[in-house]
Order: sequence, then C-alpha cells, then structure tokens
Amino acid sequence: MSSSALLIDALKRQLKQRGITYAMLARQIDMSEASVKRLFAERSFSLARLEQVLGVLGMDFVELAHAAADAPQLITQLTYAQEEELIGDIRLLVVAVAALNEVPLERIVATYRITEAEAVQCLLRLDRIGFLVLKPNNRVKLLVARTFGWIPDGPIQNWFRREAYGDYLDAHFDGQGELLRLVSVMLSPASSRALLERLRQVADEFARQHQDDARLPYEERHAVTFLLAARPWMPRAFKELLR
Repeated sequence: MSSSALLIDALKRQLKQRGITYAMLARQIDMSEASVKRLFAERSFSLARLEQVLGVLGMDFVELAHAAADAPQLITQLTYAQEEELIGDIRLLVVAVAALNEVPLERIVATYRITEAEAVQCLLRLDRIGFLVLKPNNRVKLLVARTFGWIPDGPIQNWFRREAYGDYLDAHFDGQGELLRLVSVMLSPASSRALLERLRQVADEFARQHQDDARLPYEERHAVTFLLAARPWMPRAFKELLR
C-alpha cells in the first residue's frame, strides 16, 4: 500500500475513533458530505484541506504519520494452505465471507443452518490463521487489507469456478441492482494496460465504499457480487473458423 493510502486510512481511523462522521466533518470544513466522501474515495487531498481535517481532529501531520506507522499490518492474501482449510469446511467459508462483509454473529446464525457455537468455533479458527481478531462478546476485528483478494487460480477461485460460474451467470441481469455488459474491442498494448489499471481502481473504489457502508445498520445493506475480468479471448466457435 502506498504512503498516501496509509495516511488516508489512518485519517479515517482517527475520525471513526472520535465518532466524527463524514457529515459532521463536512460541516466543520465547509464542504458538502458528498464532496468529503469523494475526497476520501479518490484520496485527492490538497495540503490545505488535509490541514483542515487535522485541525478538526486536533492533530498535526507528525501525529498522523505516527498513527499510520502504528497501524497493524493487514494481510492482502491468505496462504494456499489457509485457503484449502476454508474450502474444506463450507461453514468456515460461509463465516469467513460473512466476516468480510461485517455481518454480525446473530445474523449468521439466523440466516444459515449454523449454530452459535459452530459460528464461534469458525471465528476462533479464523482468529488462529490471522484473518481476524475475535474480541469480547463475539465482536470481530478484521485483519485483512482493503485490497484483500483470493489467490489467482487458488483453492477459492477454483471452487468458485466449479460451483458458482454457471449459477452466477444463469440470469437475465435485467432486474433491480443487476447489470451485465459484454464488450469486445481491439486495443493497443498501452490501452490494454490502461484498461486493466482502471478495472483495479474500480475494484478498490467499491472496496472503500464497502468499508464506508459498514457503519450502516445491517438492514440497510444487501449483498452484491460483481465480477471484473479482462483477457485476450475468442469464442471457441470463432476459433473453429480460423484458417
């Protein structure tokens, strides 16, 4: 993670620790709430604006730098063996995904055929492998970075490929909250690199939005799964016509 990203993440933690919402911050620095959200989403702080926010927090830049340096080291990926452990126990995988989405324990138990004792055991296993910290009253603190992802072609992705691809794509994608776009273009290598970088930025943007919305009540959030993919590809039927 870049130094600027570490600083902005530290800034967000300081706001959260003090109970300062984006709306409250916006009023104190004379901006709209939407503009403040965009500042954090795009990390587009000018030095003057950063000093304003630090003034609201009662901090200086040195203190912010120390807060960023003291942040726990978050994991961006599990090991191959850890992913295999998750995939070997569907209840453990369900609890892990629920934890990633900050679903409270009682909701996991109410939604799935998983008892509270089983869910707690799963959380303890996730604590052991460094995925999260299980705190008193079964509260959870994630230890995964915003950029966390499953191993490419690893156990989780292979499981998804086997179990979910057909089911996920077996839809018309014309309902509320659904969208499917299939775009086939011819690009230069430079444009291809730019496209891939933009897709990574989109994924990061929604990861940040997920973190922002995590403070909302569970009832105001719903699960959304989106798939970003790009690679040189030609349908098999096309290939059969090649000379």
